[in-house]
Amino acid sequence: MRIRGTPLTWALAVSAPLVYACSTASIVSTPPATPTLPTTTWVQVWSDEFDGAAGAPIDSTKWSYETADGCQQGICGWGNNEKEYYTDAPENIALNGHGQLMIVARRAPAGLTCSYGPCLYTSARITTRRKMLAAPGRVEARIKLPAGQGLWPAFWMLGHTSPLVRWPDCGELDIMENKGSQPSTTSSAVHGPGYSGQTPFAHANTLASGVLSDDFHTFAVEWDSLSVQFFVDGTLHYVVTRDAIEQYGKSILDQPFFLMLNLAVGGHFDGDPQSDAIFPATMLVDYVRVYARQ
Repeated sequence: MRIRGTPLTWALAVSAPLVYACSTASIVSTPPATPTLPTTTWVQVWSDEFDGAAGAPIDSTKWSYETADGCQQGICGWGNNEKEYYTDAPENIALNGHGQLMIVARRAPAGLTCSYGPCLYTSARITTRRKMLAAPGRVEARIKLPAGQGLWPAFWMLGHTSPLVRWPDCGELDIMENKGSQPSTTSSAVHGPGYSGQTPFAHANTLASGVLSDDFHTFAVEWDSLSVQFFVDGTLHYVVTRDAIEQYGKSILDQPFFLMLNLAVGGHFDGDPQSDAIFPATMLVDYVRVYARQ
C-alpha cells in the first residue's frame, strides 16, 4: 500500500565521542551518556504513482519524452555509444494498469535509422525538465530492474541549468545505475567539472541476497550544499562531501535538479548485448517521490 503526502521521519545516529586517558590512578567506570538522535522530517512535495489504465501514456504535466538517438542534441549515442533509439510509443513506455510505469527495451523494427546504421533496439527515456525541479532534499523511486548483459537502466538527475550549461559543468547525480551483467549490483555517482566520466565519486552496492529482477527496490538520494547521500532500500551506502568534491573542482550540490528515467542498451557502461534473448526487457517503476525538509 502506498500512502501519499505523509511526512517521513528519518533518525540519523550520532556517535558519542570516546576519550581515553592514561593514569596510574584507579579507573572509575562511568556509564556512557545516551546520545541524542537528531531527526529529519521529510514532507512529500511531488510524486508520480503511475496510476492509470493499462496502455496509458505518462502524465504530460509531470514528464516529457526524450526521443531518438541523441544526434539532434549533438551527442549521437547519447555520448556513450549507446545503441537504443528512444521512442514515445506505447510498446516502449506505458502504464501497466497496476500502478506502475513500464519502460521496455525491444529489438528495433525494420526501417528505423540510427547514427551507426539500421537501429538495433528501441526503448524510452523521460525527464521532468521544464516540468519539475527537485530542490535540495530527498528523491526516491521504487523500481524493479530487468536482467541481461548490455542493459543499462538508470534513475538520475541533471542540474537545472542543463542543457544551457553543458555537461559536466551542469552537474549530475546518478541515484541508481545498473549493468545488466551484474544482476545484484547497482551504483551511484557524482559528476561535475573536474570529476566526470570516470569520476572518482562512484560506489557500487550489492544486495545481501537475491537479484534486482526478482523484486522492487527503493533507490534514494538526499543532498544539500554540504553533502550527498545515496541509499538502497533505506540503507545508506555512499556519502560524498563538498570538501571532497572541491579537491577536484567546483561542487555541483547546491542547486535543484530535474529527474531522468531511462533504459539504455549497449554502449560503454556494460557493452553491447551479446544475445538478443534478453528482449523484451522491462524496467518497472512503482513510484517516484520528492521530499523537502520540514
